[in-house]
Amino acid sequence: MKLYRRILTLALATAMAAASAVCFGQAVKQEKEIYNESADARAEIKEALAKARTEHKRVIVVFGANWCYDCHVLDTAFHRSDLAPVLTANYEVVHVDIGRGEKNQDLMTKYEVPMKRGIPGLAVLDADGKLVYSQKNGEFEKARALTPDDFLAFLNQWKPGAQSR
Repeated sequence: MKLYRRILTLALATAMAAASAVCFGQAVKQEKEIYNESADARAEIKEALAKARTEHKRVIVVFGANWCYDCHVLDTAFHRSDLAPVLTANYEVVHVDIGRGEKNQDLMTKYEVPMKRGIPGLAVLDADGKLVYSQKNGEFEKARALTPDDFLAFLNQWKPGAQSR
């Protein structure tokens, strides 16, 4: 019986250590502040649209928050050496802070990104501000489960001149 308890205790301790390592790893990756909590999202979108018009790009509006692990995963993916050139050549990106769900909800509604589907939530606008794509089904909510090819396919599908659905 003593051996059984020792094994059980060791297994529980190992499981707790592994869970703590995962949580710590996620917290460490979230140190970077992607979302400016005091930014005027409307002004940032307006500025991105003006730049997109002159450079013949589209705008990706990313709704999220600094506390959101998958928001950081998405941002990291967008900075990968194989994805960043496609993103930079075709898009202006605006990060819109939603706080704990109380901020910029009118913009989420305007761009048809339902909060109930989770964050990060994305909308793609053409250079005139017309909605080209909105994430309605939480496609990026579990960004950690997406592959680089998934992100690349998304960027290529909605870039200027690509066939839209």
